[in-house]
Amino acid sequence: MPASKPRRPKPAGPNAVLGLDHVVLRVRDIAASIDFYKRVLGARVERQLQKPRIVQLRIGASLLDLVPGRAGRGAGANLDHFAVRVARFDPAALARRLARFGIETGPAAERYGAEGYGPSVYFRDPDGNTIEFKGPAVRPRIRR
Repeated sequence: MPASKPRRPKPAGPNAVLGLDHVVLRVRDIAASIDFYKRVLGARVERQLQKPRIVQLRIGASLLDLVPGRAGRGAGANLDHFAVRVARFDPAALARRLARFGIETGPAAERYGAEGYGPSVYFRDPDGNTIEFKGPAVRPRIRR
């Protein structure tokens, strides 16, 4: 029997989801949360902004972002948004795709994510949770 050729993976199409880029949590005490995630998960601070206030912690290939806010109880009470990494970001195609489900996207903008600065858009799920579609980095991530 002849050996079969290994199949080459098919390139991901525009906006194909590749995985989680980052999760954003609302926390009461940013310093205490930084300390917790450093000690418990081995996270390290990658970037901090004062306006808007955000601390981005590197955990492996992804980011955990901390923003000040009222931390609540119950499922999703502390989640600001989560971001999924997509291939070949195409905001027009994404807007058309989501419009078929009655979903509107926010404006595309360059934002920082796990791979660096790149394009993204926000939209909401049926429960009002914010999801960010994050495209490939066009500027590299911060290395510390």
